[in-house]
Amino acid sequence: MDGLRKERRGFASMSADKQREIASKGGRAAHEKGTAHEWTPDEARAAGRKGGQISRGGRGRLSPGGPVDVATIGAAHVAGMDRTATAGD
Repeated sequence: MDGLRKERRGFASMSADKQREIASKGGRAAHEKGTAHEWTPDEARAAGRKGGQISRGGRGRLSPGGPVDVATIGAAHVAGMDRTATAGD
């Protein structure tokens, strides 16, 4: 490759509104078909906690300027997901 940026093609070339419209149709079709994932309260809570830890510097907090090891970050968060919630969570 000569280092030039490729043009956006297909889905990536569409506006955000058009992408959202198409994705929404897919979600509705999956629910009608019965194959869509339905989050349980526990799954939703665990996912929210995982995202919150990343965003506010929880277990997988990155050190500024250091190398990023994605496998280590993911392992730290997955390991924490087997904990049961306490009254303060």
